[in-house]
Amino acid sequence: MECRMGCGACCIAPSIHTPMPNMPQGKKAGERCLNLSNDNLCMLFGLPERPAFCAEFQAEVSVCGSSQEEAIQLIGWLEGATA
Repeated sequence: MECRMGCGACCIAPSIHTPMPNMPQGKKAGERCLNLSNDNLCMLFGLPERPAFCAEFQAEVSVCGSSQEEAIQLIGWLEGATA
């Protein structure tokens, strides 16, 4: 599956525990990443400062569903189930 352009669910739903630009403490689950543009595009994409968690994320239907809303719900559920 290819990422849905402008979705950004993977930059909102999960927690990220490593420091990154603009968020030295990482981010909490459900918190919008400060490195996510108004168009829901990662402003760190392709940069070495991008957290490994983000770089390793692979879009797939079981995680991303069929819409941004479904992706936020599914990723949020996975976050809670693995916390």
